[in-house]
Amino acid sequence: MSNATGQERVFLFLQGPHGPFFNRLGAMLRKTGADVWRVGFNAGDRAFWFHPSSYIPFRGTQDDWRQNFIALLAEKRVTDIVLYGDVRRIHAEAVEEAKKRGLTVHVFEEGYMRPYWVTYERGGSNGHSKLMQMSIEEMKRALEMYDMEAPLPPAHWGDMRHHIFYGALYHWFVMFRNGDYRNFRPHRSLTVLQEFVLYLKRLLLMPFSWLDRVIATTRIRLGGFPYHLALMQLEHDSSFQKHSPFNSMPEFLELVIEGFASGAPGHHHLVFKAHPLEDGRVNVRRAIRHFAAQYGVSDRVHYVRGGKLAQLLVDARTAVTVNSTAAQQALWRGIPIKVFGDAVYSKPEFVSTQPLPEFFAAPSRPNMHAYKDYRRYLLETSQLPGGFYSARGRRQLLRQVVDMMLAPDDPYDALKRGTAAPRQQLRVVH
Repeated sequence: MSNATGQERVFLFLQGPHGPFFNRLGAMLRKTGADVWRVGFNAGDRAFWFHPSSYIPFRGTQDDWRQNFIALLAEKRVTDIVLYGDVRRIHAEAVEEAKKRGLTVHVFEEGYMRPYWVTYERGGSNGHSKLMQMSIEEMKRALEMYDMEAPLPPAHWGDMRHHIFYGALYHWFVMFRNGDYRNFRPHRSLTVLQEFVLYLKRLLLMPFSWLDRVIATTRIRLGGFPYHLALMQLEHDSSFQKHSPFNSMPEFLELVIEGFASGAPGHHHLVFKAHPLEDGRVNVRRAIRHFAAQYGVSDRVHYVRGGKLAQLLVDARTAVTVNSTAAQQALWRGIPIKVFGDAVYSKPEFVSTQPLPEFFAAPSRPNMHAYKDYRRYLLETSQLPGGFYSARGRRQLLRQVVDMMLAPDDPYDALKRGTAAPRQQLRVVH
């Protein structure tokens, strides 16, 4: 097949990020000569797909999905499947069946270098990514013919408000227009109504959250004490659920506070930085207060709501996380990192293997030469500038990703074989 055409390719889209990105991607693939179909599982999927003749509603139960998917592959003669995230049940089953048949599996995810990039891989992402088996030496060899500096992140990013808006709109459709999809069940534990209320609450409380965050950050920045950062994640996020040793966020919180209390010098503090999309479904602030009191460090433990991480990283001594991609912002600054889950960046060259109390007491520093090679490798392969949620971010992403999807090699093999297309210069994404 030609790199420049979609002739004889049949793309089947499953669930994507909230908003119109998958629709825009499908429209561009159609222009290459490919056939494009979309399976929708609820009214939210349907609302953001604007090509009715290619839309296939799935109204069965999750137990019906695998056989329906197999039949659909044969009926449409599918060559490629496209999805966002690979661990929710409908996607995991689809990936398994597609791989059995030798189909190409295109996986999108939030960027490993987020928030300024998104991730495009084949076969799997996060703990299922090919990066998990790659060494830094392999990456260095693949980079030998390239001498470009990795781009710096831009000074401004504005996708978050779009992300929250499209999340709320998506759940509104599922809540009020889902009559044709009575068997639909969310892949997360909350009901659709609960999800909608949380998104709406976040939108309405954004000014108050901003004020709370500014006050907490200012108090820490002006406190004059050394501090360690704990980079929190969403408990319902797939990386936390499927690629970590914890069953709940409080388990992680207690482990970190216990390690801090027993290992950190008495004048050091601990700052828990919430995920930007933290929505209150788990009362992490209450849990932090409880464990801080239990281990006798209440006066040295702080909580900061979401928002940008850079201000807190400026003076941080270390960073601890389950497997948050935010850890890469810390590594980029040379800050020692401790990781507990499976992560694409968890390489021995730059992630500490010390026990947690020892890490807080005297952390080993990352090998920055190795990390720079790793970062360059990702930005030459699976990390694409742009975003799913803002119009400008989608335009920037689409300029590159369609050609990569049509290419015979995945992003990692393309770099190794010298077939990778030139990368875009990073632009500010609003």
